[in-house]
Amino acid sequence: MGLDIRIPIGSLFVILGALLAGYGLLSNPAIYRRSLGIDINLWWGAVLLIFGLAMLALAWRAAARARASLGKPGAARS
Repeated sequence: MGLDIRIPIGSLFVILGALLAGYGLLSNPAIYRRSLGIDINLWWGAVLLIFGLAMLALAWRAAARARASLGKPGAARS
């Protein structure tokens, strides 16, 4: 079984989301005046983080199903 593409994609989004959300939390609130006081970095960082975690969860679930199907008698092995 090869590498599931969801693992590197999910990892990338988790790292970028954490960095962006961290910047949004630690930055000066005055820079968000132009965006009506909405912390865009924090919100989009959270969106990226959630998407990355969902991708990783799907990859781990697929790997667990593949391991479980290999252990069943009569299952096709490739």
